[in-house]
Amino acid sequence: MSAAIVAIALICEFIDSYLGMMYGTILSPVLILLGYDPKLLIPAILLSQALGGGIASLRHNKLKNARVFDPKGINMKIASMVGSLGVIATIIGAFVGASIIPKIFLKNYIGVLCIGMGLFVLSKKKFKFNWEKITALSLLGGFNKAMSGGGFGPIMSSGQIVSGRGPKDSIVTTDFAEVPICLTGFAVWIFINGWPKGNLIFLLSAGAMIGGYLGPIALNKFRDRKKLTTTVGILTFILGAATVFFGIKT
Repeated sequence: MSAAIVAIALICEFIDSYLGMMYGTILSPVLILLGYDPKLLIPAILLSQALGGGIASLRHNKLKNARVFDPKGINMKIASMVGSLGVIATIIGAFVGASIIPKIFLKNYIGVLCIGMGLFVLSKKKFKFNWEKITALSLLGGFNKAMSGGGFGPIMSSGQIVSGRGPKDSIVTTDFAEVPICLTGFAVWIFINGWPKGNLIFLLSAGAMIGGYLGPIALNKFRDRKKLTTTVGILTFILGAATVFFGIKT
C-alpha cells in the first residue's frame, strides 16, 4: 500500500505540474475512497503539494517554461496577488475544515467540488481577463484548497487560460502561487489538530517531489494537452461522483 500511495502522489503531482491542476482534486477523493480520514489526508496533501510545487516552480524556471521569478514581470505580479489573497482565504478555509465541519459534510463537499471542477474543465468556456476575476478566483481557490485539499488549480489555471493568458504562463504562475497557500493551510491545520498521525504525509511528499521534478519536463516537451485535459476532467467528475455516493452511504 505504501508504494501505491507514493505512486499515486507522483502521478497526481506530475499531472499538476504539467497542467497546473488536479493534485489535490484527484488525490483527495482517491484517498477518501481508500478509507483515509479527510482530517488526516488534507494536511498531508497540503504539505506534500507545497514541496512538490516548490520543486516544480524551480524546474519550470530552469526549463524556461515561463518566467515567474522576474519581479517586474506579469507572472510575478499575478502570482503575488493570487498568493496573498489565497493565503487569507486559506486561513479561513483551514479553520472551517479543521474545527467546524463534520467529516461526512467534508467528504461530500470534496465530492461536489470535484464534480464541479470536472465539469468546469470539460466546459472549455471563455471569458475576458481582468483583475477582479483573478481576485475572486484567488479567494475561492484558496478557501477550497485549505478546506478540501483540492480545487485551487482547476480554478486558477483554467481561469487564466480561458481568460486569454498563455497555457504555460498560467500553469507556472499557479504552481508558484500555490506554495505559500499550501504551507499556510498546513500550518493552520496542525495548529488546530496537531501533527497528522501515521506516515501518509511522508509517502505523499516523496511522490509529490518526484512528480514535481518530472512534470515540468513534460510541459517543456509536449505541445498538445487537449486529450489529457479532457481525460483529467472526466476522471475528476467520476471521482467526485463516487465520493458523494460512498459518502452518503456511510
